[in-house]
Amino acid sequence: MFTTVLMIEKPLASADVELVTTLHGDEQVSFVVLMQPRGDQDRLLRAVDDVALGHLDDAARENEVPEGQEAHAPAERALAHSLEALRAAGVRAEGEVVQNHPLDELRAVVERSGADEVVVLTAPHFVEEFFHRDWTSRARHKVGVPVLKLFAQHD
Repeated sequence: MFTTVLMIEKPLASADVELVTTLHGDEQVSFVVLMQPRGDQDRLLRAVDDVALGHLDDAARENEVPEGQEAHAPAERALAHSLEALRAAGVRAEGEVVQNHPLDELRAVVERSGADEVVVLTAPHFVEEFFHRDWTSRARHKVGVPVLKLFAQHD
């Protein structure tokens, strides 16, 4: 069985589930999902990304989105939704909300699960990607398995 650590920052859309569950054709895949709650990230960078993508309503509501400790409960719900969607697609899935530094936790989960790859499913983060400070670029230097970046669907 092929094991994928799937790092997400929002609930999986049905298109996301279809994409990640079909990446390896007919091979059986199991997922360990890491849900990254919104932390003390820069709201301005997220707003710039929203504007660049044409999501002006999201940019305007950026101050309304919980961060830090307040983001833990929404992250738990997003994780539960995502695990349910993966299981409904017929794959094994377990997961957790990231509690510590995301890259340290990612490396620990990869080692503990014997993962074959990491898939980072994220919205585009133009500024961070330009400077190679996005999760995918940073993870490639930390985890010791292939890291693939995919763009999540916007509901």
